[in-house]
Amino acid sequence: MAAIVWQTPANPPEPEDYIFLKGKRYVRPYYFEFISHVKNRWAGKTIVDLFTEEFRGRPYEYYESAVKSGRIQVDDKIVCVSYIVRSTQKISHFVHRHEPPVLAGNVSILHSEPDVITVCKPASIPVHPCGQYRKNTIVGILQAEHGVAPLFPIHRLDRLVSGLLIFARNADKAELFRQQIDAGLLHKEYIARVVGVFPEGEQVVDANVNYDAREGRSSVEVGDPRDNALEGKAACTRFLRISTNGTQSVVLCKPVTGRTHQIRVHLQHCGHPIANDDLYLCKTDFSIDPMCTNCPCLSPKGYGRDEEGLWLHCMRYSGPNWSYECPNPDWTVLN
Repeated sequence: MAAIVWQTPANPPEPEDYIFLKGKRYVRPYYFEFISHVKNRWAGKTIVDLFTEEFRGRPYEYYESAVKSGRIQVDDKIVCVSYIVRSTQKISHFVHRHEPPVLAGNVSILHSEPDVITVCKPASIPVHPCGQYRKNTIVGILQAEHGVAPLFPIHRLDRLVSGLLIFARNADKAELFRQQIDAGLLHKEYIARVVGVFPEGEQVVDANVNYDAREGRSSVEVGDPRDNALEGKAACTRFLRISTNGTQSVVLCKPVTGRTHQIRVHLQHCGHPIANDDLYLCKTDFSIDPMCTNCPCLSPKGYGRDEEGLWLHCMRYSGPNWSYECPNPDWTVLN
């Protein structure tokens, strides 16, 4: 068996990492070391409690097993499940990553200058590494296929949104763009297809948006802005109906502020959610975690074992039973 090569955030995506099948872009499963450092608010917790509370993609039992087997380590050493973490310590989580597929559309560069590029983002691809995605991102694909790095996103588009993206090539240019955005010198417009007959004339939604990072979704808060109980950030969006067929409407969206999922949640708030937005169209369980350490026994939830699903599984196994091999047998256990 070949030695396991553990990738880290320092390893850039490569062209050979991608497989194209039936109109989708897949990423070859790979071994990856998630690296973090203990924040002050994490200090004093056991390693298992820390992961269970802060990284909710897996249950307590998984993290307990991962610590025992060495898949979770502290300062490059195996620890016991009752180990108490200290501030600034390095935490590693060794996994076998399976990134969800995205549409196989090209990420084309529309305009390029020494310190800025503009690209056309297809739908289904996240802008930068987040959650389940690392290589199947706009930043990752541009680096792998165009050799463009580093990149500093000036603004973001949700994964399911298509449109123009501007990237700075250096931190100074990115800061200049951010200053222009803060000064109101740059404006963004979106077009959305929504459910129902959207009202005529300009509609303004002025309601706080509260984003829950752990749940990955936003909610609207309505009330007196002076009420200290409101946790969301002030948000305002202007809408104008372009057309309607009596069942759905095409709407021009002009965000005055730039909160996470602002347009999506404001449209939901006014009774006209985006027509294919599963996150805000209805309540759905999105507790999908495609990462596994020993597959195909731990197959990602939400994917079948059809031809496409096979690319999301590790095919290197000898039978229904498996055991985990510690990445380095010389690691010692901290008590």
